[in-house]
Amino acid sequence: MVEEFLEKLPEIDTRYEDIVPMEQVSSMVSNGGGSVTMQRDDEYRNRIMKTDEEISDKASTCGKLLIFLSVALVIMTLPFSLFVCFKVVQEYERAVIFRLGRLMQGGAKGPGIFFILPCIDSYARVDLRTRTYDVPPQEVLTKDSVTVSVDAVVYYRVSNATVSIANVENAHHSTRLLAQTTLRNTMGTRHLHEILSERMTISGTMQVQLDEATDAWGIKVERVEIKDVRLPVQLQRAMAAEAEAAREARAKVIAAEGEQKASRALREASEVIGDSPAALQLRYLQTLNTISAEKNSTIVFPLPIDLITYFLKTSEATTQQNAAAAAAAQQQMQMQQQQMQMQQQQFQQQQAQLPLQIQQQPQQLQLQQPLALTPQQQQPPTVPQQQQQYQQTQQISSAM
Repeated sequence: MVEEFLEKLPEIDTRYEDIVPMEQVSSMVSNGGGSVTMQRDDEYRNRIMKTDEEISDKASTCGKLLIFLSVALVIMTLPFSLFVCFKVVQEYERAVIFRLGRLMQGGAKGPGIFFILPCIDSYARVDLRTRTYDVPPQEVLTKDSVTVSVDAVVYYRVSNATVSIANVENAHHSTRLLAQTTLRNTMGTRHLHEILSERMTISGTMQVQLDEATDAWGIKVERVEIKDVRLPVQLQRAMAAEAEAAREARAKVIAAEGEQKASRALREASEVIGDSPAALQLRYLQTLNTISAEKNSTIVFPLPIDLITYFLKTSEATTQQNAAAAAAAQQQMQMQQQQMQMQQQQFQQQQAQLPLQIQQQPQQLQLQQPLALTPQQQQPPTVPQQQQQYQQTQQISSAM
C-alpha cells in the first residue's frame, strides 16, 4: 500500500496544482520566522482520501486478476507445477512470504511445508538459531584517560522473522555494528578499575541497551560477554609493581601479627608448664615422638629431667659457696689494708717526733749513735709480711 502510494505521488502533486492554483500558493505568507506553511483545505484532503481509495480498489482488483491467472496456470501445468508451488523449511527456519509485494496475513510460515503461487509470490528464509558475533578489538579511551583494547562476544537470535525482514535491510549487519558502537560507548564512561573488576555489570548493561535497540528489528540479544581487556605494557608493569608492593606490606603485617600471637601463646604455655613440673617432661616426650616419626638417622638418648635438675641445683650451690668465700676474702683484705694504713700513719708520726728528741738530748744521741737504727730497720717489720699475706689472699680468691 505504501509503495503504491509513493508511486502515485507525482500524480497527486499535479492534481494538487489543479486544485490549489500556484497564485494561491505563492500568496501564502510566512509567520515572521521565514518558514512558509502550506495550508490545505478540507476539499483537498477529501480528494486525497478518495484517490487513495481508488488506488487501493484498482490494486485489489488487479491483484485478484493476477491471483486468478496464477491459479489457472498451476492447474493447467499439473503435476509439474507442484514442484514449484510446494516449499519446505527446516525446524529452525521460517518463511516470510510476499504476494504482489505485500506481506501475507498470518505471519511467517513454517516449519514444514507451505504453498506459494508462481510468478506472484516470493519468500525469504529466516534462520532462528542463536548466532555468535565476535566483536573485534576496540580501542577505547576510559574515563580516567587510559587507552585499552576491549573485545567482546555477542549472542543474539531472530525473535520475529517478519519484522526482521520488513523493518530493516540487514538485521544481522545492523546488530553487529550496533554492538561495536555500544561497546565503545559503554567502556568510555567507565574507569579502568571498574572495567577490570565489574565485567559482569558492564556485560549486563550492554545486553539491556542492545536488546532495547534491536527490539524494533526483531532481534533478541541473549547474552553479552567481555572477552578480554588488553592494557599497555608500561601500565601492566606499573600495576604489577604496585600489587607486589601492596602484597609485601600485607605479608609483613601478617608476619608481625603472627609473631605477636606466637609470643603470647609461648608465654601462656610457659605459665602452664611452670605450674605443673610433669608437663615439661610430657612435652619432652612428645618432641621425641615427633622426631622419631620423621624416620631420620639421628639417634636420640633421652635423659631424665630429674637428673638435669639435680645438676642444676648442685651447680647453683657451688656458685653460691664460691661467691661467699670470695666475699669473705675481700673483707679480710680490706681489714688488712686498713691495718697497714694505721701502721704507716704511726710510723710517720714517730719519724716526725725524732728531730725534736735530737735537739733536746744531743748528748744522749751521740752516746747512743752506734745503736742507731739502720735505714732497713727504720721501716716497720710488719709491712712486707702484710704484703705477702695480701698477695696470698688474692691468689686464693682468683683460684676460687
